Amino acid sequence: MTTESGIINTHGSANPPRASTLPVVALTGHLGAGKTTLLNHLLRQSDARIGVVVNDFGDINVDAAMVSGQVDEPASFAGGCLCCLVDDDAFDQALEKLSRPRLGLDVVIVEASGVAEPLALATLIQFSTAEGMRPGGLIDVVDAVEYFNTVDTGDVVPSRFSAASLVVINKCDRLPTADREATLARIEQRVREANPNVHIVRTSAGRIDPALLFDVASTRDLPDELPFLATHREEHPHDGHQHAAAATVQSPGPVDPGRLIDLLEDPPPGAYRIKGRVAVRSSRSVRGYVVNLVGTSIHIVSAPVSTTDSELVAVGLELDVDTARRRLEHALSPAGIARAAGYGRLQQYRRLSMWMVA
Repeated sequence: MTTESGIINTHGSANPPRASTLPVVALTGHLGAGKTTLLNHLLRQSDARIGVVVNDFGDINVDAAMVSGQVDEPASFAGGCLCCLVDDDAFDQALEKLSRPRLGLDVVIVEASGVAEPLALATLIQFSTAEGMRPGGLIDVVDAVEYFNTVDTGDVVPSRFSAASLVVINKCDRLPTADREATLARIEQRVREANPNVHIVRTSAGRIDPALLFDVASTRDLPDELPFLATHREEHPHDGHQHAAAATVQSPGPVDPGRLIDLLEDPPPGAYRIKGRVAVRSSRSVRGYVVNLVGTSIHIVSAPVSTTDSELVAVGLELDVDTARRRLEHALSPAGIARAAGYGRLQQYRRLSMWMVA
């Protein structure tokens, strides 16, 4: 038997209802790679309201017990691999439970068992029937010390990385100092053979900046506005992890959808996420859209038009803020009536986004 459930991190501040679709972030990795350690780090460090779906392979939910100190009412899938639950609707039911607006969640994280296939989990999320949600990226955690003894033991590059938007090389501090850089470079080379465009982060003890993965709504935001990041790169030599940088640009009027799609299809170097709200003028009216880019995945949905202003935020660990800002400014240059070709490209992504997520 399986049970559907959610774990809700409630130590963050209360937030107004979300203004857009709720991102669902998949967290995968081989047994012992450090998925739960990374999850606990996110729960401790973030002021966000995080919904968590935990899947543990076996009758005893060790993983749920390990995160239970950080959340209320811990519960989880049990007795099987999450990617094998396609036929009993437990996964969709869990997402439906967490998507309820009264919970005011900022993100849902799905921690899969160590035997789950990343591509299968990504497919489950992409085609989930849960309303009001969208794929928020797939994080695959690998053990730097045991990598070549576990997930990559032959000549063929592991296919698991093809579905990842972010690969976290964990336990870097446990590598011998003399061989560390060479080993990490070999791992990164193998990962990029499977997925040339994937973002890669080196870390220890799962310490990764939550701002790279999701936003935290502010109580100062108006109900009809998106919560935008206002973070920047800071040096914290004693906290043990890199910090995300962000570039934010605003525009006073409708924008050219062609330039917007150009930006999303070819984002600034180091940009892991781009999000925002834009206005586009057609021949008859001004229409609003919420756009999200995670890795290489583009998601666009229609939104009510409360203003003709547009705003975009780019976020990344290795983000060149000045370059990113220039790219965002070009994409948001005020425009007149949208050209048919650019408007058609935007609508194509919007239709694809509606098809992917109910």
